[in-house]
Amino acid sequence: MTPTRILVLNSGSSSLKYQLLDMRDHSRLALGLVEKIGEQTSALTHTPLLGEDAGKKRVHETRFADHDEALQAVALELAADGLGLDSPELAAIGHRVVHGGLRFSAPTVVTDEVLAEIERLVPVAPLHNPANITGIKTAQALRPDLPQVAVFDTAFHTTMPEYAARYAIDVETADAHRIRRYGFHGTSHAFVSRRTAALLGKDPSEVNVIVLHLGNGASASAVAGGRCVDTSMGLTPLEGLVMGTRSGDLDPAVIFHLERVAGMSSEEIDTLLNKKSGLVGLCGENDMREIRRRIDEGDKQAELAFEIYIHRLKKYIGAYSAVLGKVDAVAFTAGVGENAAPVREAAVTGLEELGLAVDATLNSVRSDEPRIISPEYARVAVAVVPTDEELEIAHQAYDLVRESD
Repeated sequence: MTPTRILVLNSGSSSLKYQLLDMRDHSRLALGLVEKIGEQTSALTHTPLLGEDAGKKRVHETRFADHDEALQAVALELAADGLGLDSPELAAIGHRVVHGGLRFSAPTVVTDEVLAEIERLVPVAPLHNPANITGIKTAQALRPDLPQVAVFDTAFHTTMPEYAARYAIDVETADAHRIRRYGFHGTSHAFVSRRTAALLGKDPSEVNVIVLHLGNGASASAVAGGRCVDTSMGLTPLEGLVMGTRSGDLDPAVIFHLERVAGMSSEEIDTLLNKKSGLVGLCGENDMREIRRRIDEGDKQAELAFEIYIHRLKKYIGAYSAVLGKVDAVAFTAGVGENAAPVREAAVTGLEELGLAVDATLNSVRSDEPRIISPEYARVAVAVVPTDEELEIAHQAYDLVRESD
């Protein structure tokens, strides 16, 4: 029997998300989340998706001291459903790794050398890569015989030309410290750009797409013929669009000003820009549904936060229209992009000269399916394309291990 199952692990600093998929039909067999790893009380929520218990969540509140304990508990839950990690049907474990630098432009089977390189990239991804490494090492200990495949958030963006990836700073300094634009959310941008081309009935090589991944973290990309040519996030996920708690684009001199005038340390400024800015900093709320509710009640601060958020979105749509020259589609995805109709409408209002418009009726429809929400006369298709980063990771891992057989 040829193994066809892929376990996808997304290890955060204190969390572990997982999905088990069968790549024969892309079906999900189980999924779950472990939260608050290392805290006094952790929580494991496991959902089997097969058999008579399909869809019935099992919640366990206990303490998981580390990712090793968490993953062992996940393995027990999977085994209880007949889906244990010792199954011969498991082909590989796919790991989301946030930063792959320039070296990793494709999914990669983890070796000691690969792990060492991921560790060397910790200074440019201090919040993410250490947790990703922990997840890989834990999975290796449980199944040392199984391929562990790293799928990098940055990989899709390695096709950016140098003039898009380089910052205009001293070249020697930049090279010595790996300072350049890497981009993130790459698995989502790859998945959505291909799905958008399919929605238009074309091959990805024939389509130019602007992808707007709008969640608590948010990023835009310009994809020409299936290849990323520009993206909004940079050295870190802080650059670009206004996000839930991140500032996005900012005059770098703000940092020096806060050091000199406010007496803030680099750590305090880092916390400010990453955790206390964006929508939270502007109106105290990062849930777009709550912001819209407050706007409807006449809250001027929420209204201003929304206008700033939309203004930045429009700037990137316009900029990437210029970068691409010809745009076939603008695709909205992720939590806000897929569900917030007012955001989609506001983002393209006034951009009719760029060929953009939304149909109010189509835009108001709620669906889990990819769909076009622009009127027939629009020169550029506006689409809502649900992202599926876990499926993308599973695809890449599965294709890699099949090729190596």
